Amino acid sequence: MIIIGIDPGLSGAIAVLQDNKVKNIFEVPVMTEGKKNKRQLNSAQMVKIIKDNISKSEETIVVVEHVNAMPGQGVTSMFNFGQTFGAIKGICAAIGLPIFFVRPAKWKKHFDLINSSKDASRTKAIEMYPLISDQLAKKKDVNKADAILIARYFNDSKSKFND
Repeated sequence: MIIIGIDPGLSGAIAVLQDNKVKNIFEVPVMTEGKKNKRQLNSAQMVKIIKDNISKSEETIVVVEHVNAMPGQGVTSMFNFGQTFGAIKGICAAIGLPIFFVRPAKWKKHFDLINSSKDASRTKAIEMYPLISDQLAKKKDVNKADAILIARYFNDSKSKFND
């Protein structure tokens, strides 16, 4: 089984697990638009990443972190986040991939990361997958670690998703 875990948002990441091993990790592809160089999702590149990492002979599912607006977050950033989240849903529907959503509290509790620092998920991912520690070496790689753990959570908790 191939599980694609997505930490959505313009600073997010995509992790591809195959048989519980990390096959690939990507930053969410972005591009700039307009005079202000605002960042937005590069949907064409997102489609390419997903299509390049699925197999006709193996079941593939997508798991996306389901987050809500946070206090103090600006209207523009929430709009951009929602736009990215919706694009990811549309891309998966167009490709024909089943999509599941998991709240941050669920997957973080599973890995005992509640009330820990943001960087703790990077540490957890490195402990679980030491051979890819070079791809998670920087603090900014925390989103990649989150995407890995989101995918891994689905694999560890498949029965909970089928209820």
